[in-house]
Amino acid sequence: MKPKILLAEDDSDFGTILKQYLELSDFEVFWFQNPAEIIPLIEGEFHFHLGILDVMMPHLDGFSLSKLIMKKHPDFPLLFLTAKNQKIDKLTGLKIGADDYLTKPCDPEELVLRIQNILRRVHPKDPVESVVKIGDYVLNCENLTLQHPKEKIRLTAKELDLIIYFLKHNHQTVKRDDILNALWKDTDYFSGRSLDVFISRLRKYFIHDERVSISSIRGIGFELEFPIS
Repeated sequence: MKPKILLAEDDSDFGTILKQYLELSDFEVFWFQNPAEIIPLIEGEFHFHLGILDVMMPHLDGFSLSKLIMKKHPDFPLLFLTAKNQKIDKLTGLKIGADDYLTKPCDPEELVLRIQNILRRVHPKDPVESVVKIGDYVLNCENLTLQHPKEKIRLTAKELDLIIYFLKHNHQTVKRDDILNALWKDTDYFSGRSLDVFISRLRKYFIHDERVSISSIRGIGFELEFPIS
């Protein structure tokens, strides 16, 4: 699964170049020219791995946006973009929780290196982009496979996303709506039915190891048990 990057950049030309380069570097980029559109996402399941915020944007600047994000997600890594002639108070950013700064126009290769360094520091054991042993199974996120001595299963992207979501919430009770908001971006009837189909598939995939459990809790969601080693 590709790391998900939240990009808030109002400059259409620069944003287009940045998005394309990051996608070529194997990141999944969610670009918002209007930072106000990010606010509703903050209250839901925040599924991004890192945020890149332009400091100076109309209506809502990067610092103000970051404060809203950090109230709900205090460990979320942030990288700020600033203009060459822009005088900013870096102490303000550091107090908010900035992980790094880059001056625009920035070298895309340098940006990718800084993102990778931040992600390695913040998510050293994140199952994203790794091989994970789950009981008697081996999950390969790169190849989208789930392997057991008795069979090898080729996963769809959505199945992989759901497994990774469960791994990140292992030994927890998760709400249906939180899963739907994170992976389907909707909680309507059809999304709910789709989730049920995927849950049924995963239970069949993990049938060879009774230690793996996705238990339904009526009216709430699911209780997860994945023996990770």
